[in-house]
Amino acid sequence: MKYASEFRDPKAARALLAEIARVADGLGATRARPVAIMEICGGHTHSIFRYGLDKLIHEGVEFIHGPGCPVCVLPMARVDEAVQIAERPDVIFTTFGDAMRVPGHVKSLMQAKASGADIRMVYSPLDALELARRNPDREVVFFGLGFETTTPSTALSIQQAAREGVRNFSVFCNHITVPEPIKALLDDPHMRLDGFIGPGHVSMVIGIHPYDFIARDYHKPIVVAGFEPTDLLQSVLMVLRQIAEGRAEVENQYARVVPEHGNKVSLAAIADVYEKRPSFEWRGLGEIDASGLRIRDRYRAFDAEEKFGIGYAAGPRVHPEPEGCACGAVMTGRIKPTACPQFGKGCTPEMPLGALMVSSEGACAAYWQYGGARAAAE
Repeated sequence: MKYASEFRDPKAARALLAEIARVADGLGATRARPVAIMEICGGHTHSIFRYGLDKLIHEGVEFIHGPGCPVCVLPMARVDEAVQIAERPDVIFTTFGDAMRVPGHVKSLMQAKASGADIRMVYSPLDALELARRNPDREVVFFGLGFETTTPSTALSIQQAAREGVRNFSVFCNHITVPEPIKALLDDPHMRLDGFIGPGHVSMVIGIHPYDFIARDYHKPIVVAGFEPTDLLQSVLMVLRQIAEGRAEVENQYARVVPEHGNKVSLAAIADVYEKRPSFEWRGLGEIDASGLRIRDRYRAFDAEEKFGIGYAAGPRVHPEPEGCACGAVMTGRIKPTACPQFGKGCTPEMPLGALMVSSEGACAAYWQYGGARAAAE
């Protein structure tokens, strides 16, 4: 197939749905005892709801929404520290738009901007680097966010700044990695997961082998998937077939985009600029060992934590969610967004209480966008 329309073909989708139903029936899957498949990517969550796959698929298959939205898992303390940097009079603070409205304990970046802080939305860390070139008398800080998908662009920007000697540019690094939270979920005795749909964009960078431990150590199938409806349906079918055949393997449905061993240039940039933190705090999940990245000593001049003396440079901390916020339970698949008592009441896109309602990849945002008042009522 060459065109997006082919991946949205109703005839192909119906055929996949029929085969999913056949295999699910063979497994004895029912609404009361479904096969639980976790999608790890927020983009997959939104595709599932955009195309109504949760309504079309066999009732014995349940989608569990995992911690696949990097903005959503950003802890409140890191938002507070971002605001602290941004409110310095000598700083131009730059960020992706998704992070602007994520609430901290006191305020969001959007509220800090309304109060006078010089906070600017950018599309790339290279935009922030250009601002630093144009404003040599100001400190320009980029809010480094995201999984392995966005990590290379930040790394390449730091390398470029080092080559040019742009010393008024730095990164507030909050880059995180996918495999470690999956392991944390699998180690949770309260979680019941039968398989995974692996993230497509992340896997473009890291390849498929970082997920080998899922199949090898936990005997769970995982299929790296694309984002079109037939991609996701085929990936579900591949997971079900593995279960039916007693297999647990890492399979690549998205082979047209995802190379087996990842992107060598991106991986080299990441290895050069970053190293693993001993642990990192995830919003609603707490500290997860080796799940975050920090800037190596050789690039210390471009590390905002070192430059401004904040963050994990002063030691890790864990902060509770606001009272009544169930982001942690939603991100770990324990409950659906509509089971949160604040959904559609104390937490809406206009006045978000939790990060999952803010981000374009958040599960609560997906439920609201494609269900709205009906989802809140249910």
